[in-house]
Amino acid sequence: MEKWFFINWQAIFIPSISIFELIIRGSLVYLALFSVLRLLPSRQLGTLGITDLLVVVLFAEAAQNAMASNYTSITEGAILVGTVIFWSYLLNWLGYKLPQFQRFLNPPPLLLVKNGRMIERHLQRELITDDELMSKLRQQGVEFLADVKLAYMEADGRISIITTDSKTGSVPE
Repeated sequence: MEKWFFINWQAIFIPSISIFELIIRGSLVYLALFSVLRLLPSRQLGTLGITDLLVVVLFAEAAQNAMASNYTSITEGAILVGTVIFWSYLLNWLGYKLPQFQRFLNPPPLLLVKNGRMIERHLQRELITDDELMSKLRQQGVEFLADVKLAYMEADGRISIITTDSKTGSVPE
């Protein structure tokens, strides 16, 4: 009965492994996963598909032990979360301060349609079928490909359209 009310405060708050080791592990895993995800073709028409979700879940599971070994304290979890937030902020800050670094963080817009003609090599590179592109155009009120002056895939996967009869048209998802 006494064990039900016993709280091991030391196990809750005192790290069981070196704080410096936690920071190094968290940093290396974060940067490795960031690099892998950045190199994969991941701009898929502004949607989060089941395969994307599966990759995130599996990466999280695979990275768990690499990041923290077998941590048990709240302090260790807070240090890892702080490390991930630090790297996320630092990379965004570097992208803001250094335009050449921003191109690594977020790819530039990719031209998919020019003067009513699809650019097949760009569609192939991003694994977008003609039907998928036409579906996105229809969702934005564009019925015919000939009405599209320019269509770009933005860094977040959304499609921006400039039609022949309008000056600009940004397509929110």
